[in-house]
Amino acid sequence: MNSRLSAIEETLLMGPGPSCVAPEVYEALSTVTIGHMDPRFIGVMDHLKEYLQTLLNTRNRLTIPMSGTGSAGMETCFVNLVEPGDSVLVLINGVFGMRMKDVASRLGASVDTLEFEWGSPVSVADVEKKLAGAHYKIVAVVHAETSTGVRNPVAEIGALLRGSGSLYLVDTVTSLGGIPVEMDAWGIDALYGGTQKCLSCPPGLAPVSFSDRALEALKARTRKVPNWYLDLTMITQYWEGSKRVYHHTAPVNMIYALYRALALIIDEGLENVYQRHATCHKKLVSGLECMGLSMLVAPPYRLPMLNAVRIPDGVDDERVRSALLNEHKIEIGAGLGPLAAKVWRIGLMGHTARERNVERVLAALNTVLQP
Repeated sequence: MNSRLSAIEETLLMGPGPSCVAPEVYEALSTVTIGHMDPRFIGVMDHLKEYLQTLLNTRNRLTIPMSGTGSAGMETCFVNLVEPGDSVLVLINGVFGMRMKDVASRLGASVDTLEFEWGSPVSVADVEKKLAGAHYKIVAVVHAETSTGVRNPVAEIGALLRGSGSLYLVDTVTSLGGIPVEMDAWGIDALYGGTQKCLSCPPGLAPVSFSDRALEALKARTRKVPNWYLDLTMITQYWEGSKRVYHHTAPVNMIYALYRALALIIDEGLENVYQRHATCHKKLVSGLECMGLSMLVAPPYRLPMLNAVRIPDGVDDERVRSALLNEHKIEIGAGLGPLAAKVWRIGLMGHTARERNVERVLAALNTVLQP
């Protein structure tokens, strides 16, 4: 009966997600399940919200984990803020910006885009020109574009939007827990993340935070939120207040796991966590360059947690990734879209970001690439 599960061997997860999970988080997952309305569980929920506020550097009252992966977080932000005909500007330089466009379009928004070469960051000057000619209800961008390894200038874009009346919506699925996220200081109004990347928690929850301005926009809607499951006007009644109103059955053990994962990050210290990611990134890049490999993204715009490596001419992408997985128990990611078969995506996320893991993947890759 259990043969399939027992046959699954531990793999060093060095792709674009999920990341390796700390033993303490696995232990939290196995904590006894109690009712989602139990006062003891409500206490865990409240403390978890404080951890998220610390990590996001925000005072936003509405800061909670949504039941679902990062994509559910994306839909939560758009579905609660967009009404048919609303003007939305999406800044695109990879797969996840394209997904933002798709979701906003499905909600009936009037979507405009600024698109940039994959592997290059969003140009602040181009955004400034675009904003000079039009006003948008929402401007959306991905902080850490997982498909390319690019860090976008979220703080600088936020400065452009300050005082404009536009809501600023940011994807932090890959950045959260790996590089600083300053929600309040950067003027972000709606933000979503995911648990399975730098938070090193299994996939299944999506941290979301709304500013007071975003909440005002939500309250001012002329139509009901079209998605019942992700409707924050109802979900907030479960996540705050002295009396909680049932909405859906919360994933109790996943919330235990996220609570523990966040505690590990905060106990280590945010600056120490960010430095660990940066140190591992530098070690990886140095080792790859010594092997004659090159990076897709220019140094100033590289993410420490997601490294896009150019595949040398004549090298079979799938053969290398299969050999790493089957012979060395290491998973790395393939390229997406126009970067398919052109790059490998090597993740250094959360618990995975350890120097010993960098050494292991470099040694394995060197072996696999030998003629």
